[in-house]
Amino acid sequence: MTGAQPVLTVTDLSIALGQDGARIPLTEDVSFSIGRGEVLALVGESGSGKSITALALMQLLSRSLVIAKGRIVLRASDGFETDIAALGRDGKAIESIRGARMGMIFQEPMSSFSPIHTIGAQIAEVVRIHERVSRQAARARASELLAKVGIPDPKGALDRYPSEFSGGMRQRAMIARALICSPSLLIADEPTTALDVTIQGQILDLLRKLQRELGMAILFITHDLGIVAQMADRVAIMYAGRIVESGPVGEMFRHPAHPYTRALLAAVPRLGDLDQRRKIKPIAGSVPNIFDAPSGCRFHPRCPVADPARCASQLPPVYARGAHAVACIHGETELPA
Repeated sequence: MTGAQPVLTVTDLSIALGQDGARIPLTEDVSFSIGRGEVLALVGESGSGKSITALALMQLLSRSLVIAKGRIVLRASDGFETDIAALGRDGKAIESIRGARMGMIFQEPMSSFSPIHTIGAQIAEVVRIHERVSRQAARARASELLAKVGIPDPKGALDRYPSEFSGGMRQRAMIARALICSPSLLIADEPTTALDVTIQGQILDLLRKLQRELGMAILFITHDLGIVAQMADRVAIMYAGRIVESGPVGEMFRHPAHPYTRALLAAVPRLGDLDQRRKIKPIAGSVPNIFDAPSGCRFHPRCPVADPARCASQLPPVYARGAHAVACIHGETELPA
């Protein structure tokens, strides 16, 4: 990341579930930033809080969820700056951001497109909401972007329905809709989850190509560390609603400092594992239930190096060396010199 101010700065973001007058924390004190032209990967098992964090950035949380505290400062390329968290559920204020300055690719494109409207109408609608252009001009822009994302016969595709597209083509159309207004920040929430390996590779190549062309920042949410190695400049590891480690991708892969990061890496199969007799090690246990989260470090019940007396009674300190930071009692000795 350059010395310029980042496109997005998230500070101490805490999201809670409101139930029976009480607030149950889902994420706590989440902080990260993304610079212009940078890809930050947010990584963790299902249930870690990645997607909820992404929805909070777009103010798309359900009514039962609230941003309990924290700031989400967006600095768009057109000079626009605001704290999204402070806007609350002000639809008009959010409308000027969502789709125009921030775009989002959702996990499942079939459920994200309306089945009763054509692909072209749904993409062109985004342009017409944010810019004063004619219907014809919006359709032309949509056709141009469909061509850019590799959809054959883009003009004909405008009048087709989502059900007429394959999974890979729907995901390409979703990317086109997210990028139609050239946003400063793109949030990609596990955009290749439902795709086969070949299509997944094509989508990742496409995102890298568009990111270089447009110079936008990307928050890439995934549980796949193989994708992180291909896509990201920096990575933030999330566990049970907290960031436990963050830093440059290369350094994190070479010198993982948190026991959870090391466990994730040990669970990833690698080419040649059978020849080298390397054993893949699954992580024991599961992400804790939000209604019964452990005290102290939330990873300590699954951690092979936990000190029960300390780890169960207090939040772990955060140690940092350069751009690499880790929240663990062993962090000071585990960070590379």
